[in-house]
Amino acid sequence: MSNILDKISEVPQRLIAPIIAPKTPPTLILGGGFTGLFTALHLSRLHYTNPTILIDREWSFIFKPLLYEVLSGEMNMQFICHRYDSLLHKSGITFIRDEVQSIDLQHRQVHLASGLHYTYSNLVLSLGGVVSYFGIKGAKEYTTPFATIEDTIALGKQLRDCLQRATQSEELQQKKTLLTFAILGAGRTGVELAATLADLLPDWYDSLGGDITNIRVVLIQRGKKILKGDSDRLRQTAEDALQKRSVSVEVMLETEVVEVRSNIIVIKRNDKKEELAAATIVWTAGIVTNPLTDTLSIPEGGRDRQGRLKLTDTLELIDFPEVFAGGDCAVMEHPLPLTAQVAYQQGAAIAHNLQALSEGHSPIAVEIEMRGTLMKLGLNESVAELFDRYEVQGHLGHLIRQAAYIELLPTLARNFKGTIEWISDELFQRCAGV
Repeated sequence: MSNILDKISEVPQRLIAPIIAPKTPPTLILGGGFTGLFTALHLSRLHYTNPTILIDREWSFIFKPLLYEVLSGEMNMQFICHRYDSLLHKSGITFIRDEVQSIDLQHRQVHLASGLHYTYSNLVLSLGGVVSYFGIKGAKEYTTPFATIEDTIALGKQLRDCLQRATQSEELQQKKTLLTFAILGAGRTGVELAATLADLLPDWYDSLGGDITNIRVVLIQRGKKILKGDSDRLRQTAEDALQKRSVSVEVMLETEVVEVRSNIIVIKRNDKKEELAAATIVWTAGIVTNPLTDTLSIPEGGRDRQGRLKLTDTLELIDFPEVFAGGDCAVMEHPLPLTAQVAYQQGAAIAHNLQALSEGHSPIAVEIEMRGTLMKLGLNESVAELFDRYEVQGHLGHLIRQAAYIELLPTLARNFKGTIEWISDELFQRCAGV
């Protein structure tokens, strides 16, 4: 044994240092939404050498802006749903399916529900938001959310079931309830979904032999206008589009939802309460920060009024420069819309700053380029507001929106044979109609 030790002692220390040196703590990415996933993918492209782990509670990444297309059948689920382990295959990034239980910023530790725990060198928070029902009685129990693949499948089943039952119902009030579809919240999700349903439901119901004039799509908004925070031009385009669908969307403004019961919405407008009967009630009224964000020990002044984490211009937490954040859980000095294009750019910027730190350089300020707004306003119709200057509507707007989102897909999906065929079909149909 002593001979072996003697021989080891003769080996230059620089050769055995890598063997005995402690492992570098990993970079942890919590949440596989747009910011988290694209941070990981860009780190891989930059050949980031620090061990990196992406943690998410789900197996698959969902490209949420295209959920409407999955609901309507305009696009197959395979295009927008991709497993993380497949996306990160041979990327050098480790994926762990687990739920984050706690985050200790002071000691740089993350504990998972499985019992695993990690000490990190850098942390990326991409925790996203969660549905909030704002304490409205019955809202959680009697409404359908629209945020995941599971929600989309459940809603599609609910819609078809109501239409089928309506064709066989001989009781007038029951038929009316079955054919009333209410959407609570007139932000972008609510407006896009209302426009989609106002084209989709008549198409489905007509194929069943039903009278589409009996379908009622209602969009309920507490405020005085739809699309709060968007431009007046976009709002006017959306309002016009909602009225030009296969069935017009009934927009109820300054209408408060007081309570939701089975097939009943209790609303208040003009200081009077009334009941609206609807067999399908979809909740799109609000997203709040992930509860994990609330548990972080952030010094006073480190959050905004919505509880989001305040960031420097390099996307780092003000008091914890080793922690980056983006997406729904964080806010820069000049707030940006919570859209895919913003989160994508944040992910790329965080990756470049992590790479800079690993090379001994300082992170640089992030500049987010707002390229415009894309909204779905019916089947095969959208509006593309480009650089806040040009607005393209209708089927051409739809093609621009689809092309922009396909470009953002985190795979080579845009190069798949099926995608090329789909784009070709769209363009040929467009040309044939000219």
